[in-house]
Amino acid sequence: MTPEAFPDRLAAEVRARRGALRLSQRDLAELAGVSERFVRFVEQGKRSVQLDSLLALLGTLGLELRLGTRTSSAALALAGEPALEVDPAAVDPAPRDPQP
Repeated sequence: MTPEAFPDRLAAEVRARRGALRLSQRDLAELAGVSERFVRFVEQGKRSVQLDSLLALLGTLGLELRLGTRTSSAALALAGEPALEVDPAAVDPAPRDPQP
């Protein structure tokens, strides 16, 4: 998932879970100890929210935020591991007719 897509995905998941639990935004805010305005911001996909408030909101909904190790070349380089390099000359994109 791209960083640009994350807030929209988070918003959709929070809205769906709140709906499934039949909670209003006000009810969720009270249960999580955050403002109703904060709940609206999350559900609208606001790009910048407080992490502690977000975690409280997710915990109230029974959701969690997970982290994982990226396998991109940039992440591997940061970890000090060599990136897998492919020699384009070694890749045969199409089968050839057998030689007579």
